[in-house]
Amino acid sequence: MLRFDQGVSRTFCDGISRRRFLEVGSLSAFGLSLASLLRCQNAVDAADGSGRGAKHASSRSVILVWQHGGPSQLDTFDMKPLAPAEVRGPYRPIASSLPGLDVCELCPEQAKVMDKCTVIRSFTHGNADHWAAAHWMLTGRLGANGSDRVPRQPSMGAVASHLLGPRQPGVLTTINMNDGGFGFNGGAWLGVAHNPFRYGEFSYGDEAGRLPSGDHKSFGLVDGLTSGTLSNRVELRSQFDTYRKRLDQNATFRQMDHVDQQALDILMSGRMREAFDVSKEDAKIRERYGDGWGEQALVARRLVEAGARFVTLNTGYWDDHGNLKGGLDHKMPRHDRAVGVLIQDLAERGMLDDTLVISAGEFGRTPVINKDAGRDHWPQAQSVLLAGGGYRHGQIIGSTDAKAAYPETRPVGVEDFCAIVYRSLGLSPSDAVIDPSGRPVHLLPGGDVPRELL
Repeated sequence: MLRFDQGVSRTFCDGISRRRFLEVGSLSAFGLSLASLLRCQNAVDAADGSGRGAKHASSRSVILVWQHGGPSQLDTFDMKPLAPAEVRGPYRPIASSLPGLDVCELCPEQAKVMDKCTVIRSFTHGNADHWAAAHWMLTGRLGANGSDRVPRQPSMGAVASHLLGPRQPGVLTTINMNDGGFGFNGGAWLGVAHNPFRYGEFSYGDEAGRLPSGDHKSFGLVDGLTSGTLSNRVELRSQFDTYRKRLDQNATFRQMDHVDQQALDILMSGRMREAFDVSKEDAKIRERYGDGWGEQALVARRLVEAGARFVTLNTGYWDDHGNLKGGLDHKMPRHDRAVGVLIQDLAERGMLDDTLVISAGEFGRTPVINKDAGRDHWPQAQSVLLAGGGYRHGQIIGSTDAKAAYPETRPVGVEDFCAIVYRSLGLSPSDAVIDPSGRPVHLLPGGDVPRELL
């Protein structure tokens, strides 16, 4: 079931009230409820003059592997083997396919693909609040924080939905797997039409504002309906609407035929349902990815292949204030397999250049292990992994000091990170959306793509 909960303002679509909900795979009395969702989205776009898809053309997608809680730079891609034990941590480095880049011994799959990647070792910002840093990273602006967790700005995925839409018709634009924890992936004031479809496990709750959820079964027709009867219902509705269409000639209403076709495309083409159904995948590929996060990474690849624009895969909880080794021993191999196999698979299929893969969290971890054998919040330095997306790779950007505590060269900030994402999608920080007051607002207040990637 795809459900959109409370919080829908009439500012964005006059036909949807605060408590109305929408479902994929069901019919209302006079038409597709999914069409209502798409109509709402198109009404917003027509009203604000954004001209979604008209100005920008991009064949690229984003797969963001989000490590909410904050992964340790010292125990992944910025190891300091000569530092004291309380700094270097419990793991030894291993060589990767990129000369000069050693990675954690728990990351053998990522080690194989580092020649296809860029590691930004000098990513840095100054906010150690989980919610504030995550909001900043995923929207490009500060807003929510630990005391006030309401999203204030639309996420990058929501902006992509608003300005670009899916890469192929009949496909959802944004999907968020395992949403929960420290991350903001919703539409905020762009409206719920730009919230992602949620999929997977949500054990840490939903910090993104009551986003929808479902799985591949959500795209099936309800019992007793076939594609034929569905078409007949839509045709009957079309007849009922004939006279009304003659009376109402505004821009929103003129889009209804197109919107209904979009809804039919999603429900009847089966493209999204097929993408979620990994049983259709070759058994050898499924074995390579494995279960859990690996299987979800395979779903992410299939969604992008089907035409989705922005897919987020949340891989666990990386806020290891205590027992760092126990936590990483448990989750790092699963995360490593998901990311490493995904990048290799995309490369083998010729899809990597058109898919930006990112692995990051909201900040890094302290350079000295604490009294509980863990690492605490440390926004001053983090390692970010990038692959594909039309960028130049096989490199390390920036460096840190002897403890991986502060950047020594080439600092890269939050707005630069967001600019990397937007440029890959064919967008620019100077592109604008219309805010709730009716004013155009740039996607980012600043930020530049590091020249090394170009």
